[in-house]
Amino acid sequence: MGIKVAKFGGSSLADAAQFKKVKEILFADADRRIVVPSAPGKRSSVDIKVTDLFYECNRLAAAGMDIQPTFDQIAARFHSIADELELDVDLDGYLDEVRKNIQLGTGADYAASRGEYLNGILLADYLGWDFVDPQKGIFFDEEGHLDSAKTQEMLGKILKEHKYAVVPGFYGCDTHGNVRTFSRGGSDITGAIVARAAEADLYENWTDVSGCLMADPRIVRNPEPIRYVTYRELRELSYMGASVLHEDAIFPVRIAGIPTNIRNTNRPDEPGTFIGYEAEDHESEYMITGIAGHKDFAIITVEKAMMNAELGFGRRLLQALEEEGISFEHMPSGIDTMCVVVSQESVEGKKERLVHRIHELCSPDSVEIHSGLALIATVGRGMVRSKGISARLFNALMKAGINVRVIDQGSSELNIIVGVDNLDFENAVRAIYRAFVVKEERW
Repeated sequence: MGIKVAKFGGSSLADAAQFKKVKEILFADADRRIVVPSAPGKRSSVDIKVTDLFYECNRLAAAGMDIQPTFDQIAARFHSIADELELDVDLDGYLDEVRKNIQLGTGADYAASRGEYLNGILLADYLGWDFVDPQKGIFFDEEGHLDSAKTQEMLGKILKEHKYAVVPGFYGCDTHGNVRTFSRGGSDITGAIVARAAEADLYENWTDVSGCLMADPRIVRNPEPIRYVTYRELRELSYMGASVLHEDAIFPVRIAGIPTNIRNTNRPDEPGTFIGYEAEDHESEYMITGIAGHKDFAIITVEKAMMNAELGFGRRLLQALEEEGISFEHMPSGIDTMCVVVSQESVEGKKERLVHRIHELCSPDSVEIHSGLALIATVGRGMVRSKGISARLFNALMKAGINVRVIDQGSSELNIIVGVDNLDFENAVRAIYRAFVVKEERW
């Protein structure tokens, strides 16, 4: 028997009906032996997430105000699940303990984590599986970062003691034994950590979408799904703004060599998106894997005659950015020109000071900063083996009447990044999609 770790998001566990779907999915495969639940999400567009209600309780408690009306909303959510599923768990006992601790000032991390904690208690009772509190197996260091080595060792030992287990997402403990939450994508990160500690054969991330799409559906109508993507491709796409798992939520399984499958709880028969290291056995019908990007970059253009012969020029240019606390995204360059692409927000209020410092350090002929730039990455493992990729991409943009201001292609030939005006962003994405996916659409 192998081991599959299944993480379910908030929408997948928002109410009793969703709990039933989750149980059916888990019991359909005996290898699904560990589950990582999120807190209950929204049941409708006007609903409030349980985690947000817990944050509000903490705020009220810190201000010396009555938390009971808000806490009653939380209790009602969990009771509605427990009552409909006819669970035997002492829910009121757990709720009373949580309420008292929040009133005693245990802090925002404790309050925020209780949605996952209580949902885990309910799910373990519903499944008949063991409950494993991540506060005993996931550890943060003094700086608030995950203590990966200690977590791997301790959590691995704990999980070996349980054939079937429920491990709530989003939190662990700090060096003093207090609850500590992850800053973002908490349950996703927990799922990957648990998969690594359990030495899982597969990590399944169940959500409310059927995997990743080749383009943003808000821009491209009905984009094709991505059936297989490598971790390298996923990193490129997520970095450029695609709505996929964050790097922190992928790293533990990526370094352990564990593949990931993104699935839809509401459509469990769909294969979703499979994420792995190699792709020899998973050839796509398309030359590219996906298109991603976002707006609001600025480009710093520095010109100086004979720049290429001046030792240390690039280092000094980057020093000027470092002194202002500005990180760079891309750095395309020519013989006498060096460009640095940064986020537009990072240079706001610093432009004059930055230009002055670049002149001091580099003595350039000119320095210009232009804002309103959008970057678009066309990503695909098949691009390196396909002729005419660049020609097709730039021809598509030319036909759409879009001017390309920046071109940057990685040495791995895994992607081509182009910079266009913010106003051309959506049209550029559609043009590239049409060129490679050949989807007849009316826009």
